[in-house]
Amino acid sequence: MQNFLQKQDEYRKTFESVLDEYLQGLHLKPEILNESFRYSLQNGGKRIRPVVMFASAQMLGGKPADVANLALALEMIHTYSLIHDDLPAMDNDDYRRGKLTSHKMFGEGQAILAGDALLNEAYSICFEECKKGRTYIGASHLICKNAGAYGMIAGQAADLYFQGNFEAGRAEQEFIVLNKTAKMIMSAVAVPALVYDADENITGMMLEFGKNLGFLFQITDDILDVCGNFASLGKTTGKDATEQKLSAVNVYGMDESIRFADEYRDVCLKILNDLPYESSFMRTLVQMVRKREN
Repeated sequence: MQNFLQKQDEYRKTFESVLDEYLQGLHLKPEILNESFRYSLQNGGKRIRPVVMFASAQMLGGKPADVANLALALEMIHTYSLIHDDLPAMDNDDYRRGKLTSHKMFGEGQAILAGDALLNEAYSICFEECKKGRTYIGASHLICKNAGAYGMIAGQAADLYFQGNFEAGRAEQEFIVLNKTAKMIMSAVAVPALVYDADENITGMMLEFGKNLGFLFQITDDILDVCGNFASLGKTTGKDATEQKLSAVNVYGMDESIRFADEYRDVCLKILNDLPYESSFMRTLVQMVRKREN
């Protein structure tokens, strides 16, 4: 466990260095855009997606530097999605990671614009990475597609549409999780495979691992929304039930949700066992996601 925590911290610090270097060259006008752009991006939590991307790169025999800019783009997309997700028109949250949400700090209009700026800057970084060659084009395309109308936005739209719909069930709930959460994790896992031009079988296994890890992450989140607390999570709990969200717990109940979480964990571990790489970090990560309390 100690080795895992040290490696996780190493990946996180590597990403923070990449982010700091990028922000040193950022001078947006007006100043409120500069401040709001930085505010949520620098309040980054555990940096799960960059950590997963760096771990995947090393598992495949590469290094974090090979995918550092794509990790930055992915984290920008994730941050923009959180800013918009917290808006009154969406989930209406006042806190994120223990701090005031962007719209509470800067107002709704500026928060929307900060999110827009983050998304556009992420795409700009992806376009620049495409200059490195064919494999980076494929990796950038995966990130952009999974973030858009065939991915995260579709999941968010369905999440809003099915809110309070008591006729919706497992198919709709799984569509939301796949698109809103899992596809971003799939990008983090599979981008290195595409950058290193891994064969289709390996890339497919990495995508499947990312999908199940994403489902595990979200179903754990749904469980924590019921069992967790603000002090540990840094955000309001109990909102899924209050807003009649199509969460795992609301659809399946707590006992079934726990059973599904265990199944997703086991599938993740099986895929890692079948991959021809040393995967101890990833295996521990899966276990930590299943056991997480924040």
